[in-house]
Amino acid sequence: MPLPRERPVKNSGRRRSAAALAVLALATSGCDPVVNFYGSFFPAWVLALALGILGTVLLRWLLARARLEAHLGPLVLIYPALALLLTCAAWLTLFAP
Repeated sequence: MPLPRERPVKNSGRRRSAAALAVLALATSGCDPVVNFYGSFFPAWVLALALGILGTVLLRWLLARARLEAHLGPLVLIYPALALLLTCAAWLTLFAP
């Protein structure tokens, strides 16, 4: 007796959560950038984080292009630290009083 074929598992749960996150981002994108929400400024930190990550991606591309990436330390520590540095710099540049 042949075994029944398994149906492929669709990844619709991740698509729904990604769509919900995109809708949430679009819904809150028009907010005032310095709304105090339980001690954190929302969504100013989202903008600062996006700029930090974008800057890190750009610097990673430049370092790889210049063939300097091989001379860095452990990349798993370097790039998150660089993203944090650029995020804090973006926050201070754009939103510090």
